[in-house]
Amino acid sequence: MMKDGYIVVYQDVRGRWMSEGTYDNMRAYIPNKTGDQFDEASDTYDTIDWLVKNVPNNNGNVGTWGISYPGFYATYSLLDAHPALKASSPQACIGDFYFDDFHHNGAYLLSYWRATSVFGYEKTKPTNEAWYDFPDLGTEDQYQFFLDAGPLSNLDEYYKEDNVFWQQLKEHPDYDEFWQRRGIIQHLKNIKPVVMVVGGLFDAEDLYGPFETYEKIEENSNNYNTVVFGPWSHGDWARTKKRQAIGNVYFGDDISVNYQQDIETKFFEHFLKGDGNGKPKLPEAYMFDSGSLEWKEYTEWPPKNTAKKTFWLQNDQRLNDRAEKSYTFEEFVSDPKKPVPYTEDIKMVFTPRKFMTDDQRFAARRPDVLVFETPVLSEDMTLAGDIMAKLKVATTGTDADWVVKVIDVFPPDAQNTEETQDHLKMSNYHMMVRSEVLRGRYRNSFSKPEAFVPNKKTDVTIKLQDVHHTFKKGHKIQVQVQSTWFPYIDINPQTFVKNIFYAKEGDFSKQTHKVFNDSSIEVMVLQK
Repeated sequence: MMKDGYIVVYQDVRGRWMSEGTYDNMRAYIPNKTGDQFDEASDTYDTIDWLVKNVPNNNGNVGTWGISYPGFYATYSLLDAHPALKASSPQACIGDFYFDDFHHNGAYLLSYWRATSVFGYEKTKPTNEAWYDFPDLGTEDQYQFFLDAGPLSNLDEYYKEDNVFWQQLKEHPDYDEFWQRRGIIQHLKNIKPVVMVVGGLFDAEDLYGPFETYEKIEENSNNYNTVVFGPWSHGDWARTKKRQAIGNVYFGDDISVNYQQDIETKFFEHFLKGDGNGKPKLPEAYMFDSGSLEWKEYTEWPPKNTAKKTFWLQNDQRLNDRAEKSYTFEEFVSDPKKPVPYTEDIKMVFTPRKFMTDDQRFAARRPDVLVFETPVLSEDMTLAGDIMAKLKVATTGTDADWVVKVIDVFPPDAQNTEETQDHLKMSNYHMMVRSEVLRGRYRNSFSKPEAFVPNKKTDVTIKLQDVHHTFKKGHKIQVQVQSTWFPYIDINPQTFVKNIFYAKEGDFSKQTHKVFNDSSIEVMVLQK
C-alpha cells in the first residue's frame, strides 16, 4: 500500500505494546459518552482527527482495516465515526466473545486455552517485546494433556489470579452483562462509512463475527456494505501462498493474491483515492463455492433464489428429505473419560485451524457418534446460507453438549492432491463443511441456563454458520451428531452444575443420549 502512495498508520490500543493506559479486553462501547468517558470508538475518532490535521500530504480520506482483533477495532471505528473515515474493512472480525474465539454457543473452547496468556496478563510499561509467557505443559499431545488434566478447575495451577482474562472466563460462564456489554454487533446501526467485510469459510476462530457484522449493517444502515468469503482459514487471505489449501483439501492457485489485487485494492482505491461516488464495480457478495471451487457473485447474501429444504435424521443411518409417519430414536453412550477427538492431529496448538476440512471417517467409526447419510446425489446441490439443526433429544443426565457436523462424502474415484496426507486417500473422503456446538443448558437462553429433565424429549436448536458449498453429483451429504468434541471444547460433566469452570471430578458421569428421528436439518438450496 505504501508503494501505491498510501500513508499507513498502525496504532496499539490502550494498554497493549507501545500504548499507555489500561487494557480492557473487548472494551464495552459507551453510547452518548459524557465528560471524560472513552471507548475504542472515541479513541479512534481522536486518532483520525489528529492524523488529518497533522500528517503532511494527506487527502483527508481515511480507511480502517484489520484482521481478527484488529478487525474488531476496525468495526469499532464505524461507531460514532469521524467524518474523514470513508471506508472500513473489518476482516475475521470478532463480533461477540461469547460466540467467537473463546466460546461457541456457551461451550468453552478449550483449544484456545493457551491463548489466554496473550490476553490475560497486564504489562507495566510500554514495550515492543512480549511480556507474557505460555505455560510449559511438558508435552505436545494436546488430547492427552487435557484428558489427564481433568476438570477445568485443575488448570488453575497454570493461570493464577494475575491472569485477569482467565479469572473473567471462570466467573462469567453465562451470557451475562459482562459479555453482553462487550459485544459490538448490537451497536451496528446507522453506519455512515462504506464497509467491506471479509471472512474465511473455514475460520475456526471468527466465523460468527464477519457474517453477523455484515448482516446487522445490512439490516440497520443505508451505507454501501459488501461481503467477501473465500476458502480460507483465519486471516489466510493476507498471505501470498501459491496453492490455497486447508488441511487435505485443495481449492486452487493464487486465490489470496487475486483477492488482494482484484477486490481489496479496488475497494480502497475507489473510496480513498478515487471520487468515492457510486460503487467500485464490485459485487454485493463475492463468495467462493468450496465444493465447485469457483467464485460466485450475488446481489445480496444470502442469495434471493434459494429455497429451504429439510433433511430428516432417520433410523438405519438415513438422511432423508421425506418425514416418516412414526418416529423412533438413535442412542449412544457419552463417556467424559473417552471423549470424541475433534481431529486426528494430536499436536498442541495456539489456536486450531486445519481441522475445519478434516476427514471425518475417524469419528464416524466411533459408537458415540451418530451418522446419517443421503443416497448418492444424482445432481449437484448448492447450499447457500445458514443451516439450522432442529434436534429432538433426551438424556439420562441433566446436562449435555450437542455437536452437529455437515459433511461432504466424496466418491470412490476422488483423486489425491499433493496436500493429501500419507495415511489418507481422497477416495470416500469425509470433508467437514460446517460444524457447530451448543451447550445444552443454554438451549432456551444463553443468559439463564437450565437443566435437562432426565429422559424427557427436549428440543435443541443449533444454528450453524453460513455455507456456500456445492455437493456434486456422485457425492453424498452426511450429518454427524455427537456430544463431545475434545479438546476443541471442554467436557460437559453431563450433570448440571452451576459453573462448569468449578466442576469437580465427582460431577462428571457417563450418560446415554437419544436423538429422535423427527430431528431435522434445514438448509438453503440455491435454485437453478
